[in-house]
Amino acid sequence: MGPLTAQLASATTLKTPRTVAAPWREAADLARRDREPIFIPVTPHVDDRGWSLMNLLAGAMSERGQINYSVQHPGVVKAWHRHDRQTDFWCCVHGHLKVGVHREEDEQSWQLVIGEQRPGVVVIPPPLWHGAATVGAEPAGLLYYVTERYDPDAPDEHRRPHGSVAGFPWRTRHR
Repeated sequence: MGPLTAQLASATTLKTPRTVAAPWREAADLARRDREPIFIPVTPHVDDRGWSLMNLLAGAMSERGQINYSVQHPGVVKAWHRHDRQTDFWCCVHGHLKVGVHREEDEQSWQLVIGEQRPGVVVIPPPLWHGAATVGAEPAGLLYYVTERYDPDAPDEHRRPHGSVAGFPWRTRHR
């Protein structure tokens, strides 16, 4: 057995986040209550002009939160980090991202690929570790809402290395 096979054999079982069709605040409450990520699929609106994702995060926002957009280059893994107070709502609007979420207390991990071919929002409550890897040869664009505005004097963020969750498959698995 090679080192990667041994590492994968010792890894926690990966799950796909539960899919729910619920209002944003209900989904966030459910994610916080169960301390696990939730995926809310979004149906694109398509017409002869193109397509759009409508009413993203309507009802989820508060005056303490903020909306951000980041672009992640191919081959990049941004992981792991977690928050004490903040809930994240992630929507990949360009390209595709492999989202990883890890619950430290019982070593449970989830993974899900989101993006143009799987539109939706992943709700990630505190204190779950989370991160993303770009899938494919083009950059990925992540539009995300966080329930707590960033405070540079007291950041609500903890970090650990991307390889610190044993066996989490950040690289593409060729099957």
